[in-house]
Amino acid sequence: MKKNISPNIRTDVLIIGAGVAGLSAAIKLAMSRSDLDITVLTKTHKKESNTSWAQGGIASVWDFSTDGYEKHIEDTLDAGDGLCDRDIVEIVVKEGHERVVELIEWGARFDKEEDGDYNLGREGGHSENRILHYKDITGWEIQRTLNEKVKSFPNITILEHYFALDIITQHHLGRNVTRLTPDIQCFGAYVLNKKTKEIDTILARNTVMCTGGTGQIYKNTTNPVIASGDGIAMVYRAKGRIANMEFVQFHPTALYQNTGENPDFLISEAVRGFGAVLKTPEGKEFMEKYDERLSLAPRDIVARAIDNELKMSGADHMSLDCTHLDQKGFLDHFPNIMRNAKVSELMPLRI
Repeated sequence: MKKNISPNIRTDVLIIGAGVAGLSAAIKLAMSRSDLDITVLTKTHKKESNTSWAQGGIASVWDFSTDGYEKHIEDTLDAGDGLCDRDIVEIVVKEGHERVVELIEWGARFDKEEDGDYNLGREGGHSENRILHYKDITGWEIQRTLNEKVKSFPNITILEHYFALDIITQHHLGRNVTRLTPDIQCFGAYVLNKKTKEIDTILARNTVMCTGGTGQIYKNTTNPVIASGDGIAMVYRAKGRIANMEFVQFHPTALYQNTGENPDFLISEAVRGFGAVLKTPEGKEFMEKYDERLSLAPRDIVARAIDNELKMSGADHMSLDCTHLDQKGFLDHFPNIMRNAKVSELMPLRI
């Protein structure tokens, strides 16, 4: 017997997640179709997302006199340890410059030199300086930019404090659905309205999942508490096909405090790009044992190196030496990190 689903909200497009993916999708749809009613859900408020926690910057080929797409592609393939889909890498790299230009046109503010050129940083795995950044809160700036841009489209509605619970498929209409069902359809989602404490039904012609990652499944993570993998779980329960779940990227460096904070405070990879050096707590460098790029090796290599050093020594942290760096330049580039961690002789970090 078919069940009736009584909606609280109807929309043409439901986008679950309000970070860079969700808001970019909403903006692009609104730009192409002014007649579409677009609804975006965020489980907290519109300033909070994985995007807003990013620090270091955004990679894009910018100075074409010293850099190029092929160089960036090869860096990416190398950092991916040969597991990348080259076609996707080429799309991301070659369209990256245009997407960053678009963000700038929408109002994103990236740091510049005195002569007006963009200050390009460098991070692990990159052979050239190609990181555009806004201090050490680049993600916050990108989130701000997208939230401001969304305001210019009357057909986009952002619903704050709506926690998606399940996407609606034929299963909710009484049909038996398995992962082999060839024509699984999605009709929207059941969501918890955290303000009213009631479960609402949102019916949508199209549903887009932009819910972020699963960092909070780990005891130690730099991901915010909202990164709990809800979207992946919803798709799995709906018998959708998920892929590449074995690939989890670990950021090598976070502030070691040993007091149970959640999340751990991220120390941007850009700090190593600025010249900071990984060392043991006794002040001895160790990355030369693992990679010729030393502290600027790709994240997986640095993370495994730190993990190996911890296991061999029995220490509970490694350190990141910033004492030789220009203090004023460091403060200008990393004011948020400086506020959260006093840089004395050695800044203690952990994976």
